[in-house]
Amino acid sequence: MRVSRDKINQLSHVVTEALAKRPEVNFIEDNNSVRLEIRKLLEQLFIGEARMDEAVRLKITSQKKNILEGSDEWDILYRKYYMEELKKLGV
Repeated sequence: MRVSRDKINQLSHVVTEALAKRPEVNFIEDNNSVRLEIRKLLEQLFIGEARMDEAVRLKITSQKKNILEGSDEWDILYRKYYMEELKKLGV
């Protein structure tokens, strides 16, 4: 799923504000610098997720049998291959 730049910016604001409210969190940098770093991390996260999704879909389409997206079999394979990709990343 593609997440828009606006959504990522919105998420970075929400995360920064939530962290700033926590008494055990003290920012060394100003809030905007922290928010920009969070935005960068979120972008990397979503790019990585998109790559995993692409790899999983490629595995499914490379099956000898044609499996229709949305079918129970497709969903099961998608979850299985997604978990395999996560394990490769050590998650």
